[in-house]
Amino acid sequence: MPDLYDRLKQPYPNYPPRPAQPAPNSRPASSHPAAPPLPAEPQRSGTLIQRLGGPDAVKTFELPPAVKNAIRQQLLAEMDTSWLSAGEMNDDKRMEIRRKIVEVVSAQAEIPPLEREAVIQAMFAEIVGFGPIQPLLDDPEVSEVMVNSPTQVYVERRGRLELSDVQFANAQQVLQVIEKIVAPLGRRIDESSPMVDARLPDGSRVNAIIPPLALRGPSVTIRKFAKRPLTIEQLVSSGSMTKPMAMFLEACVRARLNIIVSGGTGSGKTTTLNVLSAFIPEDERIVTIEDAAELQLRQDHVVALETRPANIEGRGEISIRNLVRNALRMRPDRIVVGECRGGEALDMLQAMNTGHDGSLTTGHANSPRDMLSRLETMVMMAGMELPIKAIREQVASALDLIVQVARLKDGTRRVTHITEVQGMEGDVIVLQDLFLLRQFGLDDQGRVRCEHSGTGIRPRFYDKLLEAGVPLPDSVFGG
Repeated sequence: MPDLYDRLKQPYPNYPPRPAQPAPNSRPASSHPAAPPLPAEPQRSGTLIQRLGGPDAVKTFELPPAVKNAIRQQLLAEMDTSWLSAGEMNDDKRMEIRRKIVEVVSAQAEIPPLEREAVIQAMFAEIVGFGPIQPLLDDPEVSEVMVNSPTQVYVERRGRLELSDVQFANAQQVLQVIEKIVAPLGRRIDESSPMVDARLPDGSRVNAIIPPLALRGPSVTIRKFAKRPLTIEQLVSSGSMTKPMAMFLEACVRARLNIIVSGGTGSGKTTTLNVLSAFIPEDERIVTIEDAAELQLRQDHVVALETRPANIEGRGEISIRNLVRNALRMRPDRIVVGECRGGEALDMLQAMNTGHDGSLTTGHANSPRDMLSRLETMVMMAGMELPIKAIREQVASALDLIVQVARLKDGTRRVTHITEVQGMEGDVIVLQDLFLLRQFGLDDQGRVRCEHSGTGIRPRFYDKLLEAGVPLPDSVFGG
């Protein structure tokens, strides 16, 4: 397979034209169903290259593909780019590349002087960064970047989705950005393996899917993470939780209670897990297990493990379940699993029940009760034919606390429940809410009116807090 940067030297092929809208009640000539037509392009607020002329002008400067390819080939021919694939980037190399780009672009007579800076920025992002989406990745207000097609890139700002003015030249350019992300991680994406999970150097989560599964071209979703991990103080100040809730969660982590963070997609589970992990004492050995490493633990004594997909022959896969089993032999004080989504839930529960107290993990569910049902399903996915009552006893014995998080209608993320797992009564696991989020509709600005409150009930594991030396006053639990 040719090197990525050799392929970058090739001119971009033209992106296939958008299929025409079929007439009503018409049928495609082929026996296969026609691909759904693309929706009409939404109006954009601006373009990447500055508009020319007055306020009524609509024409923009577009760099001719032949000139762009010539610039790219000259840059790659005159620079040693072997270290780009290895990720060996520093400020000196960035400055060297930028000086070379300025030199080459300034020599192009086809580029108007007023447009040279925009062209320089675009070429710099393409060579050093991740192409047209690099400015979005650098924008601190953008929390998620979603490439639906080469001409449609959405972003999330403050919990709201917006159409950006960023566009790719064609599908091939999107593929090149995807390969630039996954290649340093030893992962691959092609027709035989058209989906991949990866991460950026800063830990941001990446998912990519390409044709033939993606009908409208390669699609990329990037969940960004803050340059600095959020702290519990920031969650309190933003309204995600109250100070009593923060005090309670800190005491629970220090008392080595087993906690699962539950919530839907994009609700802030990993962020909450990062915040909780910050309470683990520095003198404890932590082993983290993830599909794509994205946890940002601040302790020194951390061993980070990451799964490995199967190779092209379908061999060599290392799953989360394999890593959980291996972690038990690594003398961990704490095991932190990024997310339980399958049979590894059984191994995680067994670890919690066999002396590995203080373990943390996350799971997808819409409520604490749903999380218990999900755990039962995941344990059955391990292939063990256990009676449902035995599974529930394992769950009730292992788990101490469920922290439910949610993204509300206004885009804000809140802790909605902190729920104690009290044990079994008959065949049912007993749950007791300790803190709740009460919602009262929307205000005039469309923001959710809500309030956190304690239920006034002291948890049954309160004695564990006393034994760990982290007692809490009764006022923390409200009432």
